Amino acid sequence: MTAHIDREAAQSAMFEELSDLADTFARRADGYDRTATFPAEDFDDLFAAGLHAPTVPRSHGGLGLGPVGGDTLALWLMTKRLASADLSLARCWEGHTNSLVLIDALGSEAQKSRWFDGVVHRGEKWVAWSGEPRSPKPGEVRRFGTTVRREGDGWVVDGTKVFATSATGADWAILLVDMAGPGGARNSTSDGGAGVLMLACELADPSVSVDSSWWDPIGMRATVSHLVRFDNTFIPDSQRIGEAGDYLRQGWQTAFIPHYAASFLGAAEAAYQYALEYVMRQHKGTDAYVQQRVGAMAVAVETGQLWLKHVADLWDSGRTDEARMAGSRARHLVEHLALDTVDHCVRACGARCLVRPSPVERIQRDLMFYVRHDNDDHILATIGRNALGEPHDQSFYKP
Repeated sequence: MTAHIDREAAQSAMFEELSDLADTFARRADGYDRTATFPAEDFDDLFAAGLHAPTVPRSHGGLGLGPVGGDTLALWLMTKRLASADLSLARCWEGHTNSLVLIDALGSEAQKSRWFDGVVHRGEKWVAWSGEPRSPKPGEVRRFGTTVRREGDGWVVDGTKVFATSATGADWAILLVDMAGPGGARNSTSDGGAGVLMLACELADPSVSVDSSWWDPIGMRATVSHLVRFDNTFIPDSQRIGEAGDYLRQGWQTAFIPHYAASFLGAAEAAYQYALEYVMRQHKGTDAYVQQRVGAMAVAVETGQLWLKHVADLWDSGRTDEARMAGSRARHLVEHLALDTVDHCVRACGARCLVRPSPVERIQRDLMFYVRHDNDDHILATIGRNALGEPHDQSFYKP
């Protein structure tokens, strides 16, 4: 009982400190967005505050949160708070914390000791990259992808990845590459993803280069999700995480899907809070239509919070199969709740809230872009296939 109380007190103090930091992050967000630069100062502040290693086990100096540590909701609430300050920061944070989850779950003891030490004591930042889309963006004729071959006591990766979040900010990247050919994990051409490797690549390697000209989106600009090129990059066996096929065979993507929902919800909460303050400051609270908008926002935010807690409880109680599909349901629902909340905010506050430096202008762009990470039509169809007992892909929602 005493340990439980101590842990609750520690988490309460952690969230109080995180909230103070998030206020600073919110003030910086506009600058990072305008310049499309990685939020390096924010990560430095998280490291200085001892919050940089949330999913590193306590035995290695971290906070022990997340689906492996058995305290999933606390991690998602941290992400939600960061997303309320800056959705791009939250996306970079997701990539960092999720990568550490994979190392904790699948890494060897030697790998954990080496890499967790770098995170806890030197503030090293991680990310995981799979992005090898089959189609180029409009106006391009080239395709993207990597090949990987066995060489000596390791692997050689050649080619390009895009949507490489934190490309100019991370120190290490877990590369999801397919021995069968280009495609990463999402578009794996091997049987059931059995040939997908997870290789930890140190990004200071001179054979790794970044093309920042590729990334010029409408939103999520500060995620710096550039094109990254690997010029016959050698990665030793000591940096292979788990066995070939573990990522898809063990369904790790399903543990990260509701993490996206936590970020969506954080953006929605920021819009809701902005609307409340604006409406009261402008003395519009007696307008019945504004009251309806505010009521809809309040219900949406609370509903999203309840769904996050529900899914987190399933993970923490070991009900993995239920948690996987519940995570997709939450991700689908929270996307719509968040988009609706931002729309209600704009309608209640008017066009002025879309004029910089209003944060709502950035929140709308970031959220609209981020929810396209997965095709919601495919997500909903996957949920339907599950309900009907039909075969379905819980990781990437492929038909």
